[in-house]
Amino acid sequence: RVSLTGSAAFPLQEVGPTMVGDEHSDPILMSFLGATKRNILGNHFWEYYVNDAPRVVLNKLESCGYRVVSMTGVGQTLVWCLHKE
Repeated sequence: RVSLTGSAAFPLQEVGPTMVGDEHSDPILMSFLGATKRNILGNHFWEYYVNDAPRVVLNKLESCGYRVVSMTGVGQTLVWCLHKE
């Protein structure tokens, strides 16, 4: 499973950056997405992010066989969970 998070004012106009993984994510998939690994000051974990909008990331993941199984909003953050067939 892959989880994405992105900030958005309106769901149809998502903007980056998009968080695409954590320190345990598949490095080959993260490379395919063009993700950069970072640690934000104060966090005790690493995350992968891309500057692409979530819709761009979702399209890339679909081309790899992933599909969206759920989506929810938390404040202005949108979270998608995907599963690879």
